Amino acid sequence: MFKEYIISHRDEMIKDLEKMIKIPSKLEGYDDKEYPFGKNIDDALNEFLKIAENLGFRTKNIDKYCGYVEFGEGEELVGIIGHLDVVPEGEGWTYPPFELTIRDDILYGRGTIDDKGPVIASLYAMKAVMEKTAIHKRVRLIVGLNEENDWKCINYYKEHEEMPIIGFSPDADFPCIYSEKALLTVYTEQQYIENEKIRIKEIDCQNNRINVVPKYCSVKLEVNSQIADELKKLLLQKVSDEIAFTKNENNFYIEVRGIQAHAAHPELGKNAISKMIMLLNEIFNRFEVEEKTIKTLAAKIQTETNGESLGIRHINEELGDLTLNLAKLELKNEKIKSGMNLRIPGDIEIKELKQKITENLKELNVRFAGEKPALYIPKENELVKTLCKIYNEYTGENKEPIAIGGATYARAFENCVSFGAMKKDEQDMCHQVDEYISMKNLLDACNIYALAIYELAK
Repeated sequence: MFKEYIISHRDEMIKDLEKMIKIPSKLEGYDDKEYPFGKNIDDALNEFLKIAENLGFRTKNIDKYCGYVEFGEGEELVGIIGHLDVVPEGEGWTYPPFELTIRDDILYGRGTIDDKGPVIASLYAMKAVMEKTAIHKRVRLIVGLNEENDWKCINYYKEHEEMPIIGFSPDADFPCIYSEKALLTVYTEQQYIENEKIRIKEIDCQNNRINVVPKYCSVKLEVNSQIADELKKLLLQKVSDEIAFTKNENNFYIEVRGIQAHAAHPELGKNAISKMIMLLNEIFNRFEVEEKTIKTLAAKIQTETNGESLGIRHINEELGDLTLNLAKLELKNEKIKSGMNLRIPGDIEIKELKQKITENLKELNVRFAGEKPALYIPKENELVKTLCKIYNEYTGENKEPIAIGGATYARAFENCVSFGAMKKDEQDMCHQVDEYISMKNLLDACNIYALAIYELAK
């Protein structure tokens, strides 16, 4: 019904996506009174609303916390919930992260798959429905600005605006997501006591986000001259593509490089912080240096992504296994602090999990934050069945709804699930260097979203 219209507006869609990719809409902090999440994120919202207005939609900027685009008439509201903020770009891009680069029908840029590409696809899907058919409900595309952090944007929306009766979030995988894992962030801190043999002077992880597998970690060590030569010999044995060091008098500057990935799939990355902790622990053991945080994390986290050594490993074939991402390490105010992000299947009791973590990290001061409950909607639910049917009929496939480790805005609303835009068999490029979406998948998503909007709002 909508293919011809969407194909005829493909170039227009790509130009509008290009406008959005150019804006580096990363969180800039919460201390700006004029812009809740920073000027760049505010610019992204204004640009998106301008694009939508030019396409003929009603729009609203909700006090710079979020916004929406709407068309249609009627009492009932169908919601589409996406976001315009992105994670930091990181290093090592083949193409400029904040320019849309097209090579062999692949669209590269930060936000192409998470979540600016799917949001633009949703916008043009709405346009296709508005132009080509009649519906009897209002359709509203809600765009958040703080999804990659603590969801202040969508919480603000819920306090001030109308709730959809049904909807989807274009921020995950096709064919449809019926279950999302619970989220839990765990912070530790412990007083750092200097040792005369080896002193940690600096730790730098480039302000890595809690929901990103860290690709970089560096540590500056000040070393007693009596052991400097022996430490140098040890480090020379460790030098590789991932580990490097320099020595300046009695100061050692050690760098570890990994591979960035989404915390929902930590096994797809290489965690630079975990590797640094294991290296530091080996160094400290060699020279009989006691440091509680490094020793504890080396024993209880290691380089694992499943929490086995922490005593919390959990396997669930249907809902997915528990995952753990050690994402932060810093030396600040004479304390060593760490942060880790857990994705937890819905059959785990969070209270019991916290007790296990506290017990197994008893050498450290533990604090829990960022807790979000799991989302579970039965596969037999009418919304899940409808969206799966739309996807399968469009693609000719016969896919079943799936569970994921990601957390989308779907869990913020009643009767809402996440729905595309990534196909399950594709490589997950969310939060990764050289993030991309293919031209085919962008257009397929737009068509599928148009069919879903029509079905939910007709």
